[in-house]
Amino acid sequence: MSKKTSINHKTKQTFIGGALILVAAGIINRILGFVPRILLPRIIGAEGVGLYQLGYPFLIVVLTFITGGIPLAVAKLVAEAESEGNENRVRKILKVSLALSLMLGILLTSLCLLAADWITNHLLTDDRVYTTFLMMSPIILLVAVSSVFRGYFQGRQNMIPTAVSQITETVIRIAAVLFFSWLMLPYGIEYAAAGAMLGVLTGELGGMLVMLGMYVWTRKAYHLYGKAKIGKNPHHMGGRSALKHIIRISIPVTASKLVGSASYLFESILTAQSLALAGVATAAATAQYGALQGMIMPVLLLPSALTFSLSVSLVPSLSEAAARGDMRTIHKRLHQSLRLALVTGAPFAVIMFILAEPLCFYLYGQGEIGVMLKMLAPTALFIYFQAPLQAALQALDKPGTALVNTTVGAVVKLGLIYVLASNPKMGILGAVMAICVNTILVTMLHYSSISRLLRFSMKINDFIKTAAAMLLMGAACYYIMDMEWTSFALVRFLASMAAGLAVYLAAIVIFKLVDRHDLKRIPGFRGKP
Repeated sequence: MSKKTSINHKTKQTFIGGALILVAAGIINRILGFVPRILLPRIIGAEGVGLYQLGYPFLIVVLTFITGGIPLAVAKLVAEAESEGNENRVRKILKVSLALSLMLGILLTSLCLLAADWITNHLLTDDRVYTTFLMMSPIILLVAVSSVFRGYFQGRQNMIPTAVSQITETVIRIAAVLFFSWLMLPYGIEYAAAGAMLGVLTGELGGMLVMLGMYVWTRKAYHLYGKAKIGKNPHHMGGRSALKHIIRISIPVTASKLVGSASYLFESILTAQSLALAGVATAAATAQYGALQGMIMPVLLLPSALTFSLSVSLVPSLSEAAARGDMRTIHKRLHQSLRLALVTGAPFAVIMFILAEPLCFYLYGQGEIGVMLKMLAPTALFIYFQAPLQAALQALDKPGTALVNTTVGAVVKLGLIYVLASNPKMGILGAVMAICVNTILVTMLHYSSISRLLRFSMKINDFIKTAAAMLLMGAACYYIMDMEWTSFALVRFLASMAAGLAVYLAAIVIFKLVDRHDLKRIPGFRGKP
């Protein structure tokens, strides 16, 4: 291998290796990202968190136009060009995609800034979010740039810049969110929430600068590698041709992702409007929404970092088996991943149900919001099941089926929010119940689609054994927490979790729910499954 060729291989990873880098970064980010979730409510309270969270659904919808399909199109086209050794084409794709993304970023940022007053007064229901919305709008432009470079490096099969950028962004964001929210708190809660959003903006800026730095650092190496191969394929893609390719690939992907982001936006708007119909004051409604989306949901979704890693490893495995027509391997891998999602998610569901109030108290200093976590806890297993099921549908080339299932669930959820949350007797708990129904419905629809497609079914013994292990764990947690064996509630809480987990681990070993083949599916364990 020549020296020039080896330069490129230093930055290139295999598909699985690259996926594991992103999974590791995702898990680190999920854990680090929980730090401000715990500390921010203690600084600005539930109402401040509500103002901070209120604009996010709108931001996600806007960002979908930029991040929905363009990075994927860039990754695909760059990978194709690099496989031909055509560096001229790679540079043209990067140049055109940056121009397109920047144009969209500038346009959408300008529209958000110009329409900020109308949006915050008519769509977001609490005009105090105006300053936070102004701080949030420039994020669109930063993400427009960084998302293109993310797609570029993924096309190069180099996941390290993306991972480093994500971790850098998270670390900066944590420090900046806490610092700016604390700094602005004396000026009022709306300015404290805006300070927190300024921290997010600072983190995005840091992540983008890392991406640009990594590009400058690796550009020479890629240029040398391409120069060594350029004679083999001198074809040069024109700007108009590159633009057509990017648009053709990105539009359908963006359209499908808009369904999910739009559902999230409508959920936030409808929840606030329904609470107003129920007679809940604006400030109280904002606080309740902030508690649900900014405190409860992050706790519920924390264990999904592992099921995400299972999904990442499942997609290439199923795709390869499907290409061979190997139904036996497809069934084996799918059952393995779903069983691990079930077994690893179950103890978290038990803790969130049995110890909901003390968990919320020690995390946020607000034990009263534990009732929402307790309601959502039984649906946690359905959430953890969804990721492998959706990954399976994508791997088997059925993304449209997943989209239809998600859309049906979104329509049902929005309808239930309007009916239940507007009832004065239910209020925010009506929105929680709607989320529970949505989670169960979408998971069951995904499972039904997989069952029909593959004639697949889970072994009933897995559910029975897991349920038995959960009951034993729940009894241990409840008994130790309820007993007055010490006056220190925190000690009882920690002992209850530790004892419960010990009982659960012993139960899954005795019931043989996990074996060495299952462990090998988890990133970090070596061996061939």
